[in-house]
Amino acid sequence: MQVIISLIKQFFFWMLVFAVSRTVFYVYYSGVLSIENIEFSEVFASFWYALPLDIATASYILVMPFLILTVQSYYTPKWLNYTSLVYTLIALFAYITVTTSEIGIYDEWKTKLQYKALNYISHPAEIYDSVATSTFFLLMLILVLQYVAGIWLYKRCVFVKIESAPRNIFFSILFVLIISGSLFLGVRGGTDEIPINQSKSYFSKHNFINLASVNSGYSFLISTMENYRFKDANPFEFYEPQAAAKRVQQLHLVQKDTTTYILKTNRPNIVLLLLESWSADLIQSLGGKEGITPEFRKLESEGILFTEFYTCGNRSQQAMSAILGGFPATPITAITHNLDKITRLPSLTMVLEEEGYSTSFYFGGELMYGGIKSFISVNGFDVIKEVSDFDDDLPRGKLGIHDEYILNEQFVDLSNKRQPFFSMLFTVSTHSPYDQPMEDVISWAANDNQNGYLNSAYYTDKCLGEYFEMARKQPWYSNTLFILVADHSHNTYKNWPVYTKEYRKIPLLLYGDVIKDKYKGHKINRIASQTDIAATLLAQLDIVTDDFFWSRNLFNPTTPGFAYFESTDGVGWITPSGYFVYNNTIDTYQEMQIEPQLKDSIIMDGKSYLQEVFRQLMEY
Repeated sequence: MQVIISLIKQFFFWMLVFAVSRTVFYVYYSGVLSIENIEFSEVFASFWYALPLDIATASYILVMPFLILTVQSYYTPKWLNYTSLVYTLIALFAYITVTTSEIGIYDEWKTKLQYKALNYISHPAEIYDSVATSTFFLLMLILVLQYVAGIWLYKRCVFVKIESAPRNIFFSILFVLIISGSLFLGVRGGTDEIPINQSKSYFSKHNFINLASVNSGYSFLISTMENYRFKDANPFEFYEPQAAAKRVQQLHLVQKDTTTYILKTNRPNIVLLLLESWSADLIQSLGGKEGITPEFRKLESEGILFTEFYTCGNRSQQAMSAILGGFPATPITAITHNLDKITRLPSLTMVLEEEGYSTSFYFGGELMYGGIKSFISVNGFDVIKEVSDFDDDLPRGKLGIHDEYILNEQFVDLSNKRQPFFSMLFTVSTHSPYDQPMEDVISWAANDNQNGYLNSAYYTDKCLGEYFEMARKQPWYSNTLFILVADHSHNTYKNWPVYTKEYRKIPLLLYGDVIKDKYKGHKINRIASQTDIAATLLAQLDIVTDDFFWSRNLFNPTTPGFAYFESTDGVGWITPSGYFVYNNTIDTYQEMQIEPQLKDSIIMDGKSYLQEVFRQLMEY
C-alpha cells in the first residue's frame, strides 16, 4: 500500500502547487482585475476550468515517480527513495521558475512563457536590466519562498520512504496496469475522441483569466515540443502546399507599377529611428490621448503618417528582421535566433551599401538580447555602437543610455559621415523599468506601470523634438529622409488584448525636407506592416526590390492592402474587407470581423500566408 499512498500524495501535492502558483499570479496582478472589470467569480471559476490541464500536467510529472514506484513494489533499495526525492525537487524548481518567469514577462508580453523565451536566458544580465531592481528582487523572493515552502511541505507531508515491498508479482502487475492507464487518461484528458489541449481551460472573454487558467508547465511543454516538431514538419500546414503557395503569390501580384514618388531626390540620406514599444495609443492622430507625444504631432504636419500600420511581431528582434530583411515574424521562434537562417535573408543595409551608402547602427543598451547583435552584424553595418562603445560618463538607466544622449551621439556622428548615409537608431527609454531622467508629467493612467510607460514615451518624444531642432541646423538635413517607426506595440491605458489588431497598431512616419512639399502633412490609410518598409523605401530610390518578396511598395496604388502578424501560436490577418485572429494551439478564432460571403476566402489568405512564411523559415 505504501507505493499507492505515495503516488496519491504526490498527485495532490502537485495539484496544490499549481493552485498556489496560480493564486500568486492573481495576487501579483490584482490590479488587472479592476482595470478589466473582471468579476471575482471568474477568478474562482478559473481554478475549476484549470483542473483538466492541471491533472494532465501532474500526470506527466508523475511518470518518473510511477516507474520508480513500480520497481519499489518489488525491490526497495534506499537509493531509489533519494532518486525520487531529487527528481521531485528538480521538477518543483523547474515549475516554479516557469510560473515566476511568467509573472515577470506578462506585463510586457501578455502571453504564457514560450519556448522562444529560452533564447533570453543565456543573457541573464539583460533580463535583470530590463526590469526595475525592486521588481527583480521581488520575483526572486517569490521564487525562493514558493520553492522553500514546497520543499518543506513535500518532505514533511508527502514524501514516503518505501522501505519494504510486498514482493507480490500480481500486485506489481496490477499496480502497473491501473496506474499506467490512469496516467495515460490523465495526460490525454479522459476518453474523449479528441485529446486535451490548452483550449480546455479557455472559458472567459478576458484573456488574462484564460492565460492564468492554462497550466504554465503544460503550456511551456507544448511550446517546446512544437519547436522541435517544426524542424521536420510545418506545424501550420492548413492547405495543400501548392494551393497555399498560389494564394500567397496572388497576394503579392502587382498588376502595374504606378509608384508615386514622394521624394525630391532618389539618393537621400536615410535615418531610421526605431522607437521601442511605441503603441498607436501614444499618438493623438492614431486615436491616442492628447499630450502624450506632442513633438511627434508637430512632425506629422511636415511628414507622411500611415494611419493603418501594424507590427508583424511582438518582440524587438522580430521587428529587426521585418524592417531590414523584409521577413515576417513567425510563431514559435524568431528567425534571428537561427544564425544559419538569417544569412539567407535579403538585407536592406547591404543593398544600400551597394548603392554607395555609408551605414551605421546605434543602440544605448546591449544588443545580445534576443539574438539582435548577430542579426545586425550579419546585415553588414559599417559602424555598430551599443552601450559598451560609448563613454562611461553618459547618463544611463538600468537598461542603457537614456535616449537624449544616444540621439545626440548619433547626431554628432552624422555630421562626419560620408553622404549618402543610412543610419539606424534604436531607442531604449520606453522599455521597462522606465527610469528616464525627468519628472513625471502624466499621472492619469489606471496604474503606476502604465503611468511609467506613458511618461517614458513623453520623455522620448521630448528628446525627439530636441533632436530635430538640432538636425534642422545641419547642412545634411535638407537631403535626409527620416523614418520613425515602432519595433512593436505595448499595453496601454486602453488595455487591448495582445492578440487584437488594436494592440498591434503602431506609428510609421516619414519626415524631412526631402519630401516633396505637396505630400507633407498627408495621412495614408492603406493597411500595411513593418515588412513593407524595405520595398517601399527602395522603390523611392529606383532600386530593384525582387529579393524582398514579402515586402510591398506602399506608394504603388495597385499594391494589395493587407497586414499580417503572428499571434503567439497563430496568425492575425487584416484586410479592408475584414480581419481575423486564429490561434492554432487551441484551434480557435479569437477575433472574427468578416462578412459571411468573404469569410472563407479571407481566412484562406491569412492562413496560407502563415503557412508559406513558416515553410520558408524551415527551408532557410
